[in-house]
Amino acid sequence: MRTRLDDFISRISAQRDILDHIAARQASLPDGPILEIGLGNGRTYSHLRVRFPDRHIVAFDRENGAHGSCRPDDGDVVIGDIRETCLSYTGTRAAVVHADIGTGYPEQDAIIREWLPSRVVAVLTLDGFVASGLELKHPELEEMPLPPSVEKGRYFLYRRR
Repeated sequence: MRTRLDDFISRISAQRDILDHIAARQASLPDGPILEIGLGNGRTYSHLRVRFPDRHIVAFDRENGAHGSCRPDDGDVVIGDIRETCLSYTGTRAAVVHADIGTGYPEQDAIIREWLPSRVVAVLTLDGFVASGLELKHPELEEMPLPPSVEKGRYFLYRRR
């Protein structure tokens, strides 16, 4: 039987492996910033900074609660309700969007899945990538093959058509 700890480790490992998979293709990525939807304590932001050192990274969350060692500058954090603040970045033409804002509660995640795909498409450039902890259904998002280390359904990878 899988525990919540097992699920957490699986999710975080999948997240890292997908972001590394995207980073390995940097030469062919379109121009544009990276958007981190859900800053949390900054672990993924820290990983993105190392893997994408030449890209501008903007994080979204209710507050800049990242650990001091990986805290984005205040100008690189958009504070507020992500559902609303993403709208202000419409047309940004981001090369990569990472969204890990699932709650683990099916009814709450269903609500997020209603609005998140359209927000991601609105900020993402053509051929840009999305890594998400939640499945995103949108006609402009094409599901991409996962790295072999990632269990199907654990994390998701898309490219904008």
